[in-house]
Parts: sequence; structure tokens; C-alpha cells
Amino acid sequence: MALLRKLGFYLVALFAAVTFNFAIPRLLPGNPVDILLGKLTVAGPVSPGTRQALEVLFGSDTSTPIWQQYIEYLKSIATGDFGVSVTYFPTPVVDVITSALPWTLVLVGLTSLITFIVGVSLGTVAGWKRGTWVDSIIPATTILHALPYFWFALVLVYFLSIQLGWFPLSGGYNVRTSSPGFNGPFILSALYHAVLPALTIVVSSIGGWILGMRNMMVSTLSEDYVVTAEAKGLSPRRVMVMYAARNASLPSFTGFAISLGFIVGGSVVMEQVFSYPGIGNAFLLSVQNNDYALMQALFLIITIAVLFTNLIVDLFYSVLDPRTRAHR
Repeated sequence: MALLRKLGFYLVALFAAVTFNFAIPRLLPGNPVDILLGKLTVAGPVSPGTRQALEVLFGSDTSTPIWQQYIEYLKSIATGDFGVSVTYFPTPVVDVITSALPWTLVLVGLTSLITFIVGVSLGTVAGWKRGTWVDSIIPATTILHALPYFWFALVLVYFLSIQLGWFPLSGGYNVRTSSPGFNGPFILSALYHAVLPALTIVVSSIGGWILGMRNMMVSTLSEDYVVTAEAKGLSPRRVMVMYAARNASLPSFTGFAISLGFIVGGSVVMEQVFSYPGIGNAFLLSVQNNDYALMQALFLIITIAVLFTNLIVDLFYSVLDPRTRAHR
């Protein structure tokens, strides 16, 4: 019953998010058809029939009742047909997402996972050895975490790219020497171009995980079950990992679940600074061009990712914290 209640809650949240996803783009000023017509008129005059056809294509036909647009929108979600993108016209939205999503998942996903694991591990050790030299590294990491994300990215670009020339300024790979595909030159080029964006993500966010885990460890070490485990003569490593860190990491797992969901949305600032071809860049362009179809598809993917990861972590809580099973 508890599982069914959780699933019901997430389904209601998904329905509400889908409804807001339909309404918000239509409340924004501007019209995607006007933006596209502005591009088409460069080649010559556009007939009224063309405008009406484009309005129907992009779902902005004012003659169609809003409820009927909503029904068509739900049908498009069920079939996976999100229409044509205004920004990348005439490319379908699905093709835009499938080409940009792997870049974001590989770069932001892997770096976020590595940052979380390293940050929580260092925070565990710093909290366990509080007052020692290990604990003294916390102020340095918090200073890095407080730096503006975009500012740190620009600093890396200036020193490591412009001044030293160690890394490329922008892009996801070298278009002159490699072509996208599972081949050596492309993979090496993509990794080389990903160094600075990955370094930006790791350095800017690892301090938050370390500080949060360290503070939770310090608080947990005073709990009765930890004191009892130490009194039983258990090894310090087992007490640190199985008793202290296991319970102290619960808030970190919650935060990581939320961050995992937003990985799909990418890092808009990072991708803009480095001109990285990911979801964040596509999302910003869709907002600038009132690209309803692309915006709605990206919103939907981000929503599903956030809800799904939170559901998984919510269910995983019963493994990490047996006390939660008593209420199920």
C-alpha cells in the first residue's frame, strides 16, 4: 500500500507538471511563427496560407480552442511526436534532443557522479577526523563553492585556453580532424574538449558535498547508536562507514537525486561559456525563439528525470535507513 501511495503521488505530480508545461510556453510573450516567418521573408514574401500552415504545425493556431490544443499535446506525449523545432527548423524535436542529450549526460552526468562520490567520501573522513589537518581543507573548498559558476569558467578559459593554450576555447570536438561516431579520433577530441567544462563542474560543486557531509558526520557521531558501536569495540572503519556515514549520507542522497534529475537539463551557463553542444544550449535557444515544441519536450524530460530519480531514492531510503520501514 505504501508503494502504491508513493506511485500515486508521483503520478499526480507528473500530471500537474505536464499541465504547467503546456500552459507556461503559451503565456510567454511572442509567437514562434512570427520568428520563423522573419527568417523566411528574407528569401521572399510569405503567403497567408503559409502562415496558417505554420501555426497549425507549431500548435499556436489561435483559431483552435485551447482545450483541443491540450488534447493534441497529450497525444503527442503519448506517441513521442513532439513536432518540429522552430529553432532548428525543419528538424524534428526528437532529433534535436537525441543529438544534444548524449553530450550532457556524458559530461554533466559523469562529472556530477564523480563529484558526489569524492565529495561525500572526503566529507566523511573530514567529519570523522574533525579537528585534524584533514578537517582544515574545508574552508578552501567552501571558498571555491562560493565562487560564481560562470566567473570560474571564464577564469579557466582565460588562463588555460587563451594564455597557456592548453585547451580549446569552445566546442565539443574538433570538426576539422574528426567526425561524430564511435571512433578513436572523435572520442579523444571530445574528451580533450570536455576537460575545462568538467573541471568547472567538479571544482565549483565538490565543496558543497564535502561541507554538507562533514557537518552531518559531526552531528551523527554524537548519536547513541554510534557511541554504543564504539563501546562494543567495533573497528573504527566499520563504525565510520556502517553506523555514522550510512545515516549521515541520507540528506546528501536526497540532494544528489534532485541534482541527477536536473543533469538532463544540463548546465546552461557552462554550455554557453564553452559553446558546448548539449541540452542546456538547446534549452536556452528554445526560450529565445519561443520554440514551444522544443521547450515542452525539454521540460517534460527534465520533469520525468527529477520525479523518477526522487522515486528511486525514496524507495532506496528503506535500505539505507531501516527506521523508515516501520512506517510502511
